[in-house]
Amino acid sequence: MSDRRVRPVPIPKRHAWRRRPAAPAPPSAPPGPAAAPEVSAPVQKDQGSIVQAALYHDGRRVSTPVSLAETFRQLREEPAGMAWIGLHRPTESELHSLAGEFDLHPLAVEDALEAHQRPKLERYGETLFVVLRAARYLDAPEEVDFGELHVFVGSDFVITVRHGAAPDLSAVRRRMESTPELLALGPEAVLYAILDAVVDGYAPVVAGVQNDIDEIETEVFSGDPAVSRRIYELSREMVEFQRATRPLVGMLHGLMAGFAKYGTDEELQRYLRDVADHVTHTSERVDGFRQALADILTVNATLVTEQQNAEMRALAEAGFEQNEEIKKISAWAAILFAPTLVGTIYGMNFDSMPELHWAFGYLFAIGLMGIVCVSLYVIFKRRDWL
Repeated sequence: MSDRRVRPVPIPKRHAWRRRPAAPAPPSAPPGPAAAPEVSAPVQKDQGSIVQAALYHDGRRVSTPVSLAETFRQLREEPAGMAWIGLHRPTESELHSLAGEFDLHPLAVEDALEAHQRPKLERYGETLFVVLRAARYLDAPEEVDFGELHVFVGSDFVITVRHGAAPDLSAVRRRMESTPELLALGPEAVLYAILDAVVDGYAPVVAGVQNDIDEIETEVFSGDPAVSRRIYELSREMVEFQRATRPLVGMLHGLMAGFAKYGTDEELQRYLRDVADHVTHTSERVDGFRQALADILTVNATLVTEQQNAEMRALAEAGFEQNEEIKKISAWAAILFAPTLVGTIYGMNFDSMPELHWAFGYLFAIGLMGIVCVSLYVIFKRRDWL
């Protein structure tokens, strides 16, 4: 989804709700320890997990704090400003620091810490908590990599907690800063841009999966034995992809249902409806991929079964032909065995054998051999052994 031209719009009226002010130190506490919680240990840890923090006024960046404590301080000094804080795998202390400053709900903080959540949208008072599953297609291994993004949206802040490589929120920030009239609409506009980036990231995944399915169809009909494993792995990825996209449809419809209640700008409403259309289209494509893979798996199983049956028939035919040859060999061996037996008996060196000195003994032996051979030939021929 490319960047859209946005007409200048007035800054919407902000909610009356603001962050909780820092509680003053009790009179009995010494001044040193009372100031410590704002600037102590988290400052060192902020450097590791803060991807970028910025303060905006009227859609333009006014400062770039380097720590959470500095971000909190500058936001207090800029009543009409908006903070956009990006974190990557933050520590528990960092999230609790944010929760204390921006009054984040403990359940939402717990979800952001644990990750591995399904996409959802929850409203805790004036704060909106959104969980998104981003995806990207890896060309080399031909697989889909999923990331998780948690977004806290308040009246004057946006906090993103990213688990994984996707999505590229730096591109989202550059896009919003290049259109200050859109960024001036406040945190809801930032949420729209993040949703837009996540949904746009699904397009290359859909194209890559479509290409994989085309290759799988070719492999199925070419008889590749490894195609079954590839179908199974891609089917599992489509299950994850479906879990990432299907809840977004309901989430965006929920946002659209609150347009009137929360006074969402009309131009922003159009953009969110456009994102909802893209999500619906992507979800339908993913459903189609799952059905196509199920059909391909059925076809592959049928083809494998037919191939196995053909191989079994070939083996059976080969065995039958082999049996026929064995019967012929056995029949001729039996026919040749009869004269051999007679000749062997009368060839023994014994003096007192019947018919040994008989004048017709030779003719009798030859006749006996012929009769036996002819009889065996007739028998085997009737039984189709010859």
